Amino acid sequence: MASYVQEGYVIDHTPASAVAAGDVVVVGALVGVAPRAIAANAVGALSVEGVFELPIATGATGAQGSAINWYAVSGVAHASTGVAAGKLAKARLAADTTVQVILNK
Repeated sequence: MASYVQEGYVIDHTPASAVAAGDVVVVGALVGVAPRAIAANAVGALSVEGVFELPIATGATGAQGSAINWYAVSGVAHASTGVAAGKLAKARLAADTTVQVILNK
């Protein structure tokens, strides 16, 4: 039988190394954003829903609602490389350096 735990907009996370406020964190196949700093080996919060503006690899375009990934190696959203992060909240142009992402949708 299931028991309700929490809404799910924010989840607990204990990082191995310190996380700064605003950092994008990948936990398995889940992408979250730290609303506040989290010390190494301490429980903190990750937002896993909502619209966030993220840096993006330059060059490609994307329609509103299209899938977008988070490429942790480079620290940018990417159209085809990385972990599925969500959908574009608005279309992006080739010259855009940031993109609005609806996380985990």
